[in-house]
Amino acid sequence: MDQTTATDKSSLLNQLRIDRSEPPPSQGGYGKWWATGIAVIIVAALGIWYLLRPTGVPVTTAVAQPATNGGAASIGGASLLDASGYIVARRRATVSAKVTGKVVDVRLEEGQRVEAGEIIARLDDSNWRAALAQSNAQVQQAEVSLESARTAFDDAKPIFERSEKEKASAVISAQSFDQAHAQFNVARSNLLIAQSALEAARTGVAVAQRNLDDTVIRAPFAGVVTEKTAQPGEMVSPVSAGGGFTRTGIGTIVDMDSLEVEVDVSENFINRVRPQQPVVIKLNAYPDWDIPGSVIAMIPTADRAKATVKVRIAIKQKDPRIIPEMGARVSFLSEAESQEPGAGKAPAAPGVIIPAESVATSGDTSIVYVVHDSTVERRAVRLGAKTPAGQVIIAGLSAGNVVALGDLAQLRDGARIRIQKAN
Repeated sequence: MDQTTATDKSSLLNQLRIDRSEPPPSQGGYGKWWATGIAVIIVAALGIWYLLRPTGVPVTTAVAQPATNGGAASIGGASLLDASGYIVARRRATVSAKVTGKVVDVRLEEGQRVEAGEIIARLDDSNWRAALAQSNAQVQQAEVSLESARTAFDDAKPIFERSEKEKASAVISAQSFDQAHAQFNVARSNLLIAQSALEAARTGVAVAQRNLDDTVIRAPFAGVVTEKTAQPGEMVSPVSAGGGFTRTGIGTIVDMDSLEVEVDVSENFINRVRPQQPVVIKLNAYPDWDIPGSVIAMIPTADRAKATVKVRIAIKQKDPRIIPEMGARVSFLSEAESQEPGAGKAPAAPGVIIPAESVATSGDTSIVYVVHDSTVERRAVRLGAKTPAGQVIIAGLSAGNVVALGDLAQLRDGARIRIQKAN
């Protein structure tokens, strides 16, 4: 009985045991279908994303506006040309002594204003004072010699005149007359020599006095000291005759009323410049400050190496902020056109204004990228003035053209773009 029960239990347990060697046919088929469907969905999503993804270089855009709406009009007219240069002084002098000597007093400092004729330095004058005293003594000696010669001449003259009368009356011999005549000639020659010696001695006094005066160094004109080059105790010489440790100047003085701008204009555009043409000057140190000016002259020679012509610009607004050697940029304006008496105001030159960052440079050429739907066109332009409102373009663009802004280095003619909204 017990053996039969144990056998039945074992049989029942074997029937309840799960065979894991193979999955049920129905469960395996459903899993494969689910995996295939998910894969198809993923591939389809990737394909749709690839086809619909944004393409092209990302850019923002700006519309070219007429320059008269701001920009060029705000500075007095459209700019025909821009050029760079420097502030220079027409009257600038490195003041030196006319004689070689040791500096004993310097009365100038950088930034100090001096007037014409003001004493700015003194040299040791002891040697020149001694030379002047010597010359005065020579004058006194020459005056005594002249007085002696005049006395001898006065004594010889009546003797000679009496001898002439006695010879005419045959009272004295010819030999006695010749002797009196010779003494008279000698006395007259000595008088002339003494007179010349006195004149030479007096000239020597004048020279010694001038040399003494030259030890006092004065400002040649009113101006501002920009450099101090000598100190008390140093030797100065106008020709540096004393060797390597001898100064050639005391200091440099600049006439601030003579400041002007010198710019180099490309010879290809010099035909746009003429005398009296109005300009706007912008200092690199004060880029938001518009300084009025005008063309003084074009130097009639070209620089072969740079292919430029130098142009002098007058500064119409005097200001202590303007100092020599400052960098400056000059915009030549179009309103300097000659007008007949009674004629109206000359029309402003055509042009548009765009953001400065929309202009790229390729060598000597300025270019912009004009937007056409989803592509751009590379276009060369000619620049005018750069104003607070943007860059003036005087050739190559028209009002209403849309230009690209962004990383222009990635663009080329015909490149595809993706327009983004400006931040």
